[in-house]
Amino acid sequence: MSYTTSGPSLARIETEQNIAVITPPGGWRATFTSFSHPSYRLYWASSMCQMAPMSMQLVVQSLLLYRLTGSAAMLGVMALAQSLPMLVFSLFGGVIADRVQKKYVLIFGQVASMLAALALAIPIMLDTVTWVHLMVISVVKGLIWALMMPSRQAIIPELVGQDSVTNAVSLNTAGMNINRLVAPAIAGFMVAWWGFASVYYAMALLYLMAAVLVVPLPKVGSMSLKGGGALQSIKEGAIYVRDNTTVLWVLSVTLFMVLLSMPYMTLLPIFTEDVLKVGPDSLGVLVSISGVGALIGSVILAARGDNKRGAVLMISAIILGIALLLFALSSNYLFSLAVMIPIGLGQTGRMTLSNALVMSYTEDQYRGRVMSIYMMEFGLTSFSVFFAGILAQIAGVQWTVGVTAVLMIVMCIGILVAVPRIRKLQ
Repeated sequence: MSYTTSGPSLARIETEQNIAVITPPGGWRATFTSFSHPSYRLYWASSMCQMAPMSMQLVVQSLLLYRLTGSAAMLGVMALAQSLPMLVFSLFGGVIADRVQKKYVLIFGQVASMLAALALAIPIMLDTVTWVHLMVISVVKGLIWALMMPSRQAIIPELVGQDSVTNAVSLNTAGMNINRLVAPAIAGFMVAWWGFASVYYAMALLYLMAAVLVVPLPKVGSMSLKGGGALQSIKEGAIYVRDNTTVLWVLSVTLFMVLLSMPYMTLLPIFTEDVLKVGPDSLGVLVSISGVGALIGSVILAARGDNKRGAVLMISAIILGIALLLFALSSNYLFSLAVMIPIGLGQTGRMTLSNALVMSYTEDQYRGRVMSIYMMEFGLTSFSVFFAGILAQIAGVQWTVGVTAVLMIVMCIGILVAVPRIRKLQ
């Protein structure tokens, strides 16, 4: 069976279902354009349920491991354990996304994530949890994300059409940032009041809700179990990226941005425990407050459309680098809290626009495999997080984050000035 869906064909599908397809308005009225598609509303609701436990995990997983081991290096090892499967298997996730109905992949991934959360909740409740449990579950989650996330990303243009990709990605990022604003703080207070197990049970319930919301999604995009083998499909995807200069540039720039900007999140428990001298509830608030800036950024991006996306991407990364440098220099909790707002603003611009640009400049039949390469870059960040953890153990966490922030600022200013191909992307 084969389904081939682009923007216009999706419109036809929705018309056949007696669902009105609304013409996107202009200006700020365009902010919520993608919600005119009922299928996207379901997808967005499912994403909200999926991203809530992912945001909770930002607080509980690193904090639990740090309390069990007291080692910054072990935080790096855990990041490596979770990211290596993404590095190895993301390309196969891309092949799956281009061959199998994406909604089925999403259902499988959500159910598997629920079982992984329960596999940690039970030993925590029984007071038998060790760092080994955390490492094993990190590997399992990395594998789940590697196989599921290319489908989750690649399905977006199939639900809304090419003209609304930036808007849809921005609204999806806005949902993630709403979760970042609320979920980490809730997780921090839950740890303080009821312990770590309560958070993991809540995460399992949310993953189950995410799976249920995916079930009514229509069958869109491509579904084909024929053709060459998986390795041949991966090779075709790699050749396509090599020959698509714009996509190659965006992927390369994104890789360096991610390598330099991501380690701070894993190292946050060291800041709160050793530098800022605050508890888990304050750690949750610290992560959540970054969602304020991120939410503002994602709403602005949803409204502004596709104008000068390349330049805004680089400016967002520069803002992120400057804010991370200020955070690294701070030993005052209130100042650090304030700096998290521009960190969130810069991070959402970097993430949303790199994602939207890759989707926009990729042909439909290769999108799953290209998005798998995009997701694989986050697997590569495990190495930067690992070495950042080792460096933090030796030289201190503030020095480590400060150096990576300076490198990011210098790199992004250089690209903005010297690489017009990136700067002029619409």
